[in-house]
Amino acid sequence: MHQFTEGQQEAIVHAIQVAEGYTSGEIRLAVEPRCKGEPMERAAVYFHRLGMDKTALRNGVLIYIATDDHQFAIIGDTGIHAKVAAGFWEETKELMLEHFKRGDLVQGLIEGIKHAGEQLQHFFPRQDDDVNELPNDIAFGDGKDD
Repeated sequence: MHQFTEGQQEAIVHAIQVAEGYTSGEIRLAVEPRCKGEPMERAAVYFHRLGMDKTALRNGVLIYIATDDHQFAIIGDTGIHAKVAAGFWEETKELMLEHFKRGDLVQGLIEGIKHAGEQLQHFFPRQDDDVNELPNDIAFGDGKDD
């Protein structure tokens, strides 16, 4: 059911680990083949399902992608939105979209994750006592459940 090879998954998870090395923010990736509804709504479903709204600083970021439908969204928690301007994720989305248009889904995700970590670092730099609050693995869904 997974849309990525084992090597691709390892590269994506590594990108999450590296990005989180610069920030106290938590970054996750949710992947499903088909998007049931609007991408931002599905992202919100996964955001809550994965407990991303439970981080201490409310600084979780979820990248959601529906591979077969070619749709994606980026959603951040309230701690981020309290500090950043509207459209904060547009640059990250455009960077990802450049790679997606060339058919390089994995590199687009890696670049998006990297860029998200760099952006979060400005507002939520990693502290010496930082704890990884959420797993770094990819959350795979089937696109059928609510």
